[in-house]
Amino acid sequence: MGTTFGAPTRKENELAELILKNNRFIEKIRFVSSGTEAVMSALRLARGFTGKSVIIKFDGCYHGHVDSLLVNAGSGLSTFGISSSAGVTESVAKDTMVLPLNDRRAVEIAISDYREDIAAIIIEPIPANNGLILQDKEYLEFLRDITKKNNILLIFDEVISGFRVGFEGAAGYYGIQPDIITYGKIIGGGMPVGAYGANKEIMSHISPDGNVYQAGTLSGNPVAMNAGIAQLKICLQKDFYSNLNNKTEKFAKTINDFAKENNYLFKIFRIGSIFWFAFTDKEFVKTSSDIESESMKYFREMHKDLLESGIYLGPSGYEVGFI
Repeated sequence: MGTTFGAPTRKENELAELILKNNRFIEKIRFVSSGTEAVMSALRLARGFTGKSVIIKFDGCYHGHVDSLLVNAGSGLSTFGISSSAGVTESVAKDTMVLPLNDRRAVEIAISDYREDIAAIIIEPIPANNGLILQDKEYLEFLRDITKKNNILLIFDEVISGFRVGFEGAAGYYGIQPDIITYGKIIGGGMPVGAYGANKEIMSHISPDGNVYQAGTLSGNPVAMNAGIAQLKICLQKDFYSNLNNKTEKFAKTINDFAKENNYLFKIFRIGSIFWFAFTDKEFVKTSSDIESESMKYFREMHKDLLESGIYLGPSGYEVGFI
């Protein structure tokens, strides 16, 4: 008995088997200790597999506190990022290019200019860390097509969307095969855990099979593995996701109907079990620029009133919630 051993355990294999047997989009998986660590490892793997250094990310998508992704966009359409956090050096930031979300032309220009340097494009297929910025399936298919044509890997960061819109996450929801997928603490029932997965060829580049190093004493610890097994077995029960979707749909529709009847400038956006409160009359929110910063003052008022009524939400109007 114990909480961690710094070595593989039987439960690690059991949870991995449970995930892999029910997910068409990955063939091998490696456990780490957090979503941030999963993304960090996925980026290193992408660079090691391709032999290239540049990563493209999108404005409005968040991928944890990885140094190379804590960057803001440069001043041009196809320029490298600048540090957005103290402690992140410009030399690290310059290996990342930040592009506007939902802008095909920006991606085409970046790839045309830096094709030989770009290792991967990383995106939240369901951007949910800066509001719920739902993307069209066609845009995600465009990213899949253009990366495949140019020998660039496509990484789906499913730390938020994984297992919340279906057992196979956004990859399954949209039917799109990325090259690498990252997951977060949801695979451990909320315990400290993350994971990244890909096909056998890509994953074979991780040590000890390959030359991309990654390790962690606390990774795959038996407490998190047991919690994950217990939770994911429930997720695999008949009608689990349809019932979860119905609950979230009813929750959102009830409040949206009330807001509409009273002419309130308010709307709940949702997908699967993910929802987001927005003070807007817009039908769609596809980029972070679609979110009016002034609307956050209304969220703060609502947050205070709800808190006084015994209901606690995340303290930021940019945060999503889950049923």
